[in-house]
Amino acid sequence: MPQDYRLAPQFAARLLGLTLMGAGLAIVVATVVAVGFITQPVIVSVTVGLALVAILWVIWKLRSGTWVVRLTDDGYKVQFVRGAGVKQARWADVADAVTTEVAGSPCVVLRLKNGGSTTIPVELVAADRDTFVRAIHEQLLKHGKAR
Repeated sequence: MPQDYRLAPQFAARLLGLTLMGAGLAIVVATVVAVGFITQPVIVSVTVGLALVAILWVIWKLRSGTWVVRLTDDGYKVQFVRGAGVKQARWADVADAVTTEVAGSPCVVLRLKNGGSTTIPVELVAADRDTFVRAIHEQLLKHGKAR
């Protein structure tokens, strides 16, 4: 059974805030264009509608249990993490896992046998840091990897 780790609430709030700011900016630009160039006011209405759809879509994605890290018996997958490196791999392909700091943030780095790696900032995951790291190590132990 997969273990899903969701986006931490502080980052979900930041994402929603950025969406709201972008929507507001788009509405202001559409309004300035409509007034300044005396175009059809329908431009503003369409922009407001699209902004509302974008906001609702982000809220739905955040509330529907969208995961950032998924651990399964076969391997792992990472999504929504820029700079993660290799986004998915089988446990058989993982050489080891280490905890480190990248740019001042605590991370788990899964180093692969082929030289690639996956970097997961632990602060992005809505779980206790030790619990998350322990779940990764348990998967590695199940597949014969030493700690």
